[in-house]
Amino acid sequence: MASNKDGNQSGSGGGGGFFSFLGSSLTNIAKSVNGMLGYEGLEVVNPEGGNEDAGAEAQRGRWKQEDRDNYWKMMQKYIGADITSLVTLPVIICEPMTNLQKMAELMEYSYLLELADECEDPHMRLVYAATWFISVYYALQRTWKPFNPILGETYEFVNHAGITFIAEQVCHHPPIGAAHAENEHFKYDITSKVKSKFLGNSVEVYPLGRSRLTLKKSGVVLDLVPPPTKVHNLIFGRTWIDSPGEMILTNLTTGDKVLLYFQPCGWFGAGRYEVDGYVYNSEEEPKILMTGKWNESISYQPCDLEGEPMAGSTLKEVWKAAEAPKNDKFQYTYFAHKINSFDTAPKKLLASDSRLRPDRYALEIGDVSKASSEKSRLEERQRADRRTREVKGDEFKPKWFNLSNEICPTPWGELEVYEYNGKYHEHRAAIDSSDHVEEADAKTTEFNPWQYEDSVVSA
Repeated sequence: MASNKDGNQSGSGGGGGFFSFLGSSLTNIAKSVNGMLGYEGLEVVNPEGGNEDAGAEAQRGRWKQEDRDNYWKMMQKYIGADITSLVTLPVIICEPMTNLQKMAELMEYSYLLELADECEDPHMRLVYAATWFISVYYALQRTWKPFNPILGETYEFVNHAGITFIAEQVCHHPPIGAAHAENEHFKYDITSKVKSKFLGNSVEVYPLGRSRLTLKKSGVVLDLVPPPTKVHNLIFGRTWIDSPGEMILTNLTTGDKVLLYFQPCGWFGAGRYEVDGYVYNSEEEPKILMTGKWNESISYQPCDLEGEPMAGSTLKEVWKAAEAPKNDKFQYTYFAHKINSFDTAPKKLLASDSRLRPDRYALEIGDVSKASSEKSRLEERQRADRRTREVKGDEFKPKWFNLSNEICPTPWGELEVYEYNGKYHEHRAAIDSSDHVEEADAKTTEFNPWQYEDSVVSA
């Protein structure tokens, strides 16, 4: 069901009774895991079935039983805590991509921003822009965890719709990434930070980031507040992701806005993936209804002041998810594979680029053991870099972004905003004008985000 014109959700939401039942049946579920006590507080949710499936579901997933049991014992002490910076997770649950690369996945359907930029109707402009933000959720449903970027790590992306994209890890504690993307139609800036709450076998993730989209022809500036996300069955059962709640896209120039409701997953998957809502004018009157599924397609239709479809109008599709590879190991889209490839890398790639990480590359070619050892080595080198910085009394400063004086309020806390400083475009212009530029190769170019080349790594 869609939100009504006052912004209240008319759908029942479902699922509440399901989760409550699970909470009252945890002991029985725990016994069915492996016949042992010690699993009180474990919640296992199968989105495709009822409560009778919880015990069997707990036995599924990508973890080996020994690893699963050991990790559960280790993680119990963190229940209720924000684990964003507290826990080092094993490579076996990772995908060969970093968070900086994942930020670039929003660029796949950038044609929607071209339509928004060329559109004269201010409300249809919001339909295109909001749909662009929704489109990335198809990629975000992947259940593998991306690598946390090293402080100073970067990711560059070109050769798609004329876009120049640069992302940089600007802070390590707490983890914060910043990105800037631009072509002839738009500018996109984000400071990305999350807060989490670990619940045992699930984790709630709250996006504290700030996203700003500027459409160049009209000059309007759009601000996004996305819904939170919940990752179910982290350790026991098959991992799956849900993002129930409101997405709000506000035109800061005119006061128009889009309010969309991401339905929670209910009994036997009812409501999962569904998105419904309206485009409102500055007087908070509904103008266009939007509906669909974030993993399939989104459609729109003009509506009256009561939020009902306008007589004689029809529902029109504005976006459809592209076909994805079958049985892909990491659930990658074709675009995700492009993000990892050197086809989307510019000439003379920065040595700090995510593609060059040895742990990421080892996992990509299937060498899990090397990926694990390289991940540990990089993390220790990062600690050594920090120790050197403390001894020297230096403060880390990002290259491509500056910490602004702006503090951005979000529904889940305040955020220090990093602004793009324009230096990356100067850097690229100098390289592009050069006659001879060597191409980067993951096998021969050493990953180097370090502030100090001579940092000593403790044994």
